[in-house]
Amino acid sequence: MTPLHFEAQYSALWADFAEQLEQAKLGKPVDAALLAARYRRVCENLALAQSRAYPVHLVVRLENLAQDAHQLIYRRQDYGLHAFGRLLRVTLPNAVRAQGRLVLLALALFALPLGLAFMLALQGPDFALRLMDAAQLREYEAMYADGKQHMGRLREAGDDWQMFGYYIFNNVGIGFRCFGAGILAGVGSAFLLLYNGLVIGAVAGHLVRAGLGHNFWPFVATHSSFELTGIVLSGAAGLALGLGWLAPGRRTRLEALRAAAAVAVPLVYAAFFLLLVAAAFEAFWSSAVWIAPAVKYGVAGLCWGLVLLWLLRAGRGVSDAR
Repeated sequence: MTPLHFEAQYSALWADFAEQLEQAKLGKPVDAALLAARYRRVCENLALAQSRAYPVHLVVRLENLAQDAHQLIYRRQDYGLHAFGRLLRVTLPNAVRAQGRLVLLALALFALPLGLAFMLALQGPDFALRLMDAAQLREYEAMYADGKQHMGRLREAGDDWQMFGYYIFNNVGIGFRCFGAGILAGVGSAFLLLYNGLVIGAVAGHLVRAGLGHNFWPFVATHSSFELTGIVLSGAAGLALGLGWLAPGRRTRLEALRAAAAVAVPLVYAAFFLLLVAAAFEAFWSSAVWIAPAVKYGVAGLCWGLVLLWLLRAGRGVSDAR
């Protein structure tokens, strides 16, 4: 068979195969059995063309088709890691910035009470005792007492994993409550942001006033960047839900809630991701008493920088469309 006869006989097959490959690359549905059958036939054609030393342009055409098909059919499965990476790098930070006003409102509702409570708790025990009873405050003091650090003491690896599970449950629970309470017209989320800010600030101020800051700050410094940001984003998601209920516009409230949920869900994903990272740091890093406080402070500064960089810069100028 001459090269001309060979090309004339199989050219239509190659063209159909190339068109099917393009459709598959674009994510369009294709007949997988037909694609595989054509791939095998093209490989046979390529082997024949090479063995008979057919013209270079013919061999190159078949090689390109075979390589494209091989990459498509046998491409390495990433088990969704590529999509997950894009979610973290592009979709979530873009979603947070798109709801910047709600995020700033949630930040104010959380951070301002936290700072105020911290300052008031430094003045004396009265303010902290208005939020918590004496037994709770004594328990916090025992956790961070010199030589009696429950959270910061040396633990076995198995204990670290147990604490990791505990911190996940605790952190995600706080985030879920801040988000879920948004169904109460957003008031629930606002209250929980304010309340958590007051409690965290009061505890921090009380421990510093009690002379335990040298144990408390190294423990919370690193994971706080992830945990506090996650709480704020959870609250912002709840506020978005509440806004859909309070101001439905021309939609029915049910339609407005659905639209608000679509806005809130990426914020929830971002929050839960941060809270999960916080749990890992809290269990395996923050509790490690063999790490010098200066090192923890340095890593804490780096983590705060990374969180802010992720929220403010990641995914900028990149479309979420795939």
